[in-house]
Amino acid sequence: MKEDIRLLKGNEAIAMAAIRCGCDGYFGYPITPQSEIMETLMAEQPWEDTGMVVLQAESEVAAINMVYGGAGCGKKVMTSSSSPGISLKQEGISYIAGAELPCLIVNVVRGGPGLGTIQPSQADYFQAVKGGGHGDYKLIVLAPNSVQEMADFVDLGFELGFKYRNPVMILSDGIIGQMMERVVLPPQKKRLTEAEIEEKYLWATTGKKNNRKQNVITSLELDSESMEANNLRFQEKYQVMQEEEVRYEEYMSDDADYMLVAFGSCARICHKAVELAREQGIKVGLLRPITLFPFPKKQIAELAENKKGFLTVEMNAGQMVEDVRLAVCGKKPVEFFGRLGGIVPTPDEVLEALKTKVVQ
Repeated sequence: MKEDIRLLKGNEAIAMAAIRCGCDGYFGYPITPQSEIMETLMAEQPWEDTGMVVLQAESEVAAINMVYGGAGCGKKVMTSSSSPGISLKQEGISYIAGAELPCLIVNVVRGGPGLGTIQPSQADYFQAVKGGGHGDYKLIVLAPNSVQEMADFVDLGFELGFKYRNPVMILSDGIIGQMMERVVLPPQKKRLTEAEIEEKYLWATTGKKNNRKQNVITSLELDSESMEANNLRFQEKYQVMQEEEVRYEEYMSDDADYMLVAFGSCARICHKAVELAREQGIKVGLLRPITLFPFPKKQIAELAENKKGFLTVEMNAGQMVEDVRLAVCGKKPVEFFGRLGGIVPTPDEVLEALKTKVVQ
């Protein structure tokens, strides 16, 4: 089969991949810098070919609750937004996690706090990986660093979401959402029929028929002991994720004396910084977490055994650095370099920070 190769923005790649992976419904609301996701879906009109529903809701709150309803029916449903819009969705995300439903949420991060700027940022790391809403819950968080990964992670996100009955977030930023690259799109999948959903997802609310038991989907449990049992089951599920779903990438780490740790677009910048450092005789490697939850803490702990120091590079005031420090557990120094307000660090700035803060 001939590959379908396109030149796309990251946001456009998300939309095209959603259609191709058999998504049943997208419910969203426009906000810069991710509006092209919904705009592309509207332009492609997938409802004519695949039956996929594409709807601009009246608000972010409405959009996430539409996702809640669709997910409860066993449908592949998703939403997207940018930082302030994701904040508005947090109550609904917590409900979906508490009801153990699969869905895909895309956050193309902009600078904050507040309305901030439409420029790129990574300041939503805490919100994504620590549970931005109420209660003890976790999202699986995927951090793409290319337009190709924006496309690839849509299908992966749905796969993981249905595997664990858990919401999945693609945490991107304005750089990758707006940049254009060559993308190989996946082949078209068929959407599941109602009968296939009934057979495959026994938990779904598809109606009491054909001797099928009644399903009730809720996150409410008034009995404290029952609620504790639910929470303990959730924690066991998150532990399985940490054991089986960690994804990361290493670059030139085998002989490195020092390690950069960065995700998303900052990892691309650090890739070049590693090359510049090597040209100056400084042995530096890079670890890129692909899953921010589950976080590659074991891999970082192993690197700490034979490295002299770490530098995390982020477009925020220092968030992932806390998880790196927990993983290193005081064995080696862990320093931080970041830019704020939508300013993107350069490879030269990263190298200078490495030499100033870490290199002995």
